[in-house]
Amino acid sequence: MKPQRKHSAVINEADSQRDWAELMHKVAEHSDRAAYSLLFEHFAPRIKAFAQSKYASEAEADELVQEVMLKVWNKAAGYKSGKAAVSTWIYTIARNSRIDMLRRQQKQMNDVCADDVWLEDENADPFAEVQLKRSQRSIHETLDSLPPDQKLIIQKTYMEGKSHTEVAKELDLPLGTVKGRVRLALKKMQILLG
Repeated sequence: MKPQRKHSAVINEADSQRDWAELMHKVAEHSDRAAYSLLFEHFAPRIKAFAQSKYASEAEADELVQEVMLKVWNKAAGYKSGKAAVSTWIYTIARNSRIDMLRRQQKQMNDVCADDVWLEDENADPFAEVQLKRSQRSIHETLDSLPPDQKLIIQKTYMEGKSHTEVAKELDLPLGTVKGRVRLALKKMQILLG
């Protein structure tokens, strides 16, 4: 059940201040379509991004969003604000729905990888995970766009944890050259990452 998009400008401004539990209560008690629409517009894109970060195709992610949000509509009365945040409750439904989806696929092809099942801390913040994955992807893409000499020095300095002096000795370069390449690479990455 996908509601019509009416309030997108209002939603973007009010997302951070919205009382999701109040909206969930309206859906549970009054089958309030406007409240459900706000929940859908906020959580659907996040569930899709979360699903795609866990190796789901776009079609599978869309299917998961529909399944999860339909369950939110049908099971809204089961939400207890004292037990968990709305986002936690919805992401628990998403995780369980994803596992069910993988089980259905496994029956069809018996080829499910262990990485396909979300094994994660129940108290983990799914929004933070999605943001972290996006940030990691952006950093790797930016790093790949650097000239090879700068990329190598950044990898040795930040990923291997070596000092500038250690990198200079290892690559047989003057210390000033290493520091200069680090400085140039960081400036380029800062510009590319915005």
